Amino acid sequence: MASNTNPNRDAEVPHAPNDGVSCLEWSPKTNYLVAGSWDNSVRCWEVQASGQSVTAIPRASINHEGPVLCATWSGDGSKVFSGGCDNKARVWPLSTGQPSIVATHAAPIKTIFFFEELGMLCTGSWDKTLKYWDGRQSNGQPAASIQLAERVYCMDAMYPLAVVGTADRQILIYDLRKPGTEFKKIASPLKYQSRCIACFPDRTGFALGSIEGRVAIHHVDDKDNSKNFAFKCHRDNNNIFAVNDISFHPYGTFATCGSDGTFNFWDKDSKQRLKPFARLPQPIPCGSFNMDGKLFAYASSYDWSKGSEFYNPQQAKNSVFVHAVVDTEIKNRNSRGH
Repeated sequence: MASNTNPNRDAEVPHAPNDGVSCLEWSPKTNYLVAGSWDNSVRCWEVQASGQSVTAIPRASINHEGPVLCATWSGDGSKVFSGGCDNKARVWPLSTGQPSIVATHAAPIKTIFFFEELGMLCTGSWDKTLKYWDGRQSNGQPAASIQLAERVYCMDAMYPLAVVGTADRQILIYDLRKPGTEFKKIASPLKYQSRCIACFPDRTGFALGSIEGRVAIHHVDDKDNSKNFAFKCHRDNNNIFAVNDISFHPYGTFATCGSDGTFNFWDKDSKQRLKPFARLPQPIPCGSFNMDGKLFAYASSYDWSKGSEFYNPQQAKNSVFVHAVVDTEIKNRNSRGH
C-alpha cells in the first residue's frame, strides 16, 4: 500500500511538514522551494535536477506562532516572506536565518506578495484589508491600507496586474502602478466560493478555481469577453471536489490541484486537458511550477474538505513531491512541433 502514496513516482522531499501543507513557492532565481504548513513552520529545500532525476536537500526552517497560510520570495531570491494565523508576516533572510516581523493584521494573513517594482510587501487578510508595507523600513505601520467589503480568500499578482478574490464572491482587479485604487470589480464568474486564483503570464487575465470543481478563464479587458469560459474539473462521477490551487507554466498552460487527490495540466487556448496524473490517496492542497517550468512541486495532505470524520491519523501522511516536467506534457497543443 505504501507505494500508492506516490503513484506518479515523483521525487519525495525529505523532512516534509508535520501537518497540512498550505503553500509551496519557488525562488524566482534558483531551485529553492519553501513550504508553509499548519504545523507553524516554513521549510526550505534546495532542489537539484538532472533530466528526470530530482533530489531535494533540506536547508533551513523557521516557525510562526500559528499555522502558516502563505509565503512569497523577494525578487532576488534572498528573502522569504510568510504570513498566517498569528496575524503577523515575517521576513526571513536566508543568509542570516533570523526572521523578523514586518507586518501585522487584526486577523490571519491569507495572501502575501512582494513587488520588487514598488519595493513593497502586500498582505491580504481575513480582517478585510489589503495592506502595503515599505520593504525598506519596518516601523510597524503600513504605507497604505485598503479597506475591503469582505475577507481576502485568494490573490495572485504579476506586476502590474493583481487580482483578489473575497469571501462575498467578488473579484477585485488592481493596476499596481496605482495600487491604492481599484481598477475593476466584477462578480465571480463562478457560483460558489472562490478557492484560488492565478494570473496569466501575459497579464491579460486570470484563472479562478472554486470549491465546486470548476475553473473560470477570465480576461481583464472587456473586448476579450468572447474568450472567457469555465470548465468542470476535479470531479468523480457525482462527487465534486474543490480546486485548491492553480499554477501557470511559462508557456501559458497551467496546472490545477484538487481535493480529489489529482493534479492535471491544461491548455486554456485549445480548451484541452494536456495530461492527467494518477490520483493520490489524499487531497492536493497546493502546487507550483519553478521559474523555468521544468519542475512542478505539489503537496499531499488532508485539507479537511470532508470534515473531521474523514481524518485518519494513520493515513494522514504529509508529503511534498517534485515532478520533472516533460515538454510534451505541458506544451500548448498548437505549438507542438514548432
